[in-house]
Amino acid sequence: MPPKPNNSSPGRPRGLPCRSLTAVLLAGLILSPAAPAQNAPAAPQSGPELREILERLDRLEAQNKELLAKVNALQEELAAARGGTTVASDESSPAAAGPTLAERLAAQEARTAEQQQTKVEASERFPIRLTGMALFNVYRNSESSGAAAFPTAAVAGGASGGATFRQSILGLDYFGPHTFGGGKISGSVRMDFYGGSGQALDQAVRLRTASIGIDWADRGFRVALDKPLVAMREPESLAQVGVPTLTGAGNLWLWIPQARFEQVFHFGESSGIRADVAAVTTNVAGPVYGANPYKSASAAAAGGDPTRPGIEGRLEFFRGGEDRRIEVAPAFHHSVAHVAGFSAPTDVYSLDWLARIVPALSLTGTVFTGTDTAALGGLQQGVLVYGTRYAAAVRSAGGWGQLTWRVAPRLWFNFFSGEEAPRRAGLPAGYIARSLAYGANVFYQFAPSVIGSFEVHQYRTAYVNSVTLLSNHYDLALAYRF
Repeated sequence: MPPKPNNSSPGRPRGLPCRSLTAVLLAGLILSPAAPAQNAPAAPQSGPELREILERLDRLEAQNKELLAKVNALQEELAAARGGTTVASDESSPAAAGPTLAERLAAQEARTAEQQQTKVEASERFPIRLTGMALFNVYRNSESSGAAAFPTAAVAGGASGGATFRQSILGLDYFGPHTFGGGKISGSVRMDFYGGSGQALDQAVRLRTASIGIDWADRGFRVALDKPLVAMREPESLAQVGVPTLTGAGNLWLWIPQARFEQVFHFGESSGIRADVAAVTTNVAGPVYGANPYKSASAAAAGGDPTRPGIEGRLEFFRGGEDRRIEVAPAFHHSVAHVAGFSAPTDVYSLDWLARIVPALSLTGTVFTGTDTAALGGLQQGVLVYGTRYAAAVRSAGGWGQLTWRVAPRLWFNFFSGEEAPRRAGLPAGYIARSLAYGANVFYQFAPSVIGSFEVHQYRTAYVNSVTLLSNHYDLALAYRF
């Protein structure tokens, strides 16, 4: 038998470079005989044939290196486009390898750092939630609007119109620790931009409501700047938010300082009684808002107290759940004004309700009667001073009601009306004898936080020994609630 070729044969150069796995397998296939017999002698290979095979291997290895370089370049471009890190490819790593454990950990740490930067919390590390509403109004008022943007009575004056963001609301809800008895501390602050004259450079921030309280399972205590207990409800509207809809026409809306205690008595899973009692502070003259032409007696000018304490109470009976519910609540307010050396009591009694017999329809409202409703946001003609003889609180009655019809989860209508009618006996000429308002609005929810609304309402204001004026208000609103 001829001798077998070995690695020291003069036809093969010494010190060949390391071949890839693919090249070695290919060489084995080429060098293997097609159908060797078990005992057939191996054919001798000449030098030129071996050199040709080695040249093919060199070309294949060069092509492999070129392909690996292109794969690395593509991975770098993909990582740069995604903003991530580049994963180098080698002969032992697949081109489509996923992120490593270190890369996933780094990404999670980056997300945690971002959340830490955007989180809002108090200096004592208690959570604070930013809330509110960006509200844009486009409005038009007819004649007898007094040239005001959002009038609350029909008065002599021309028409007006425009657009504004000043009814937007900015608020904070804060949550504190647990305190004695397992109570939870919480509170809120609400502000708007309805202060100032409303001109382009005079739209000041104004405090609306605020509260700090402790809540237990069935009771709570709270100090607040909020609506009085005799007027806890109000109509739903995006047309008048700085001064609520039906102000001066049955809606006693004025926010007053108060300290309130609440106790709930349950008669079952969905029925019970909620009892509230509050110590409040009221104002003799009341605020001046909108374009109202009437004024109350000024306590300061008459030598009286500009503010005085009062007491309120409310007892609510409730039954039902979210879809079907009944709430009825009588309430009272008592305080005494001291004007020009005289005393004028403020006594107001009210009844408010919510009736939802079917999920699509609900009726809400409030009726009241009493004296000096100006102290609670009614018509601003609460106390009359008759020279040096005496001072008298004006007796008045009124209320409002609203019917809500939910046509679809994103579409609903409101129909509302309200009135306040002071007793005419003793009212000077030019004072308001009756203020009536009614209207309707439609709401559509474009997105979970975006709501649009269109509203039309009319004020009819009758004056003592004078005419009755009408003022129409048209409003298109877009709100983003956050």
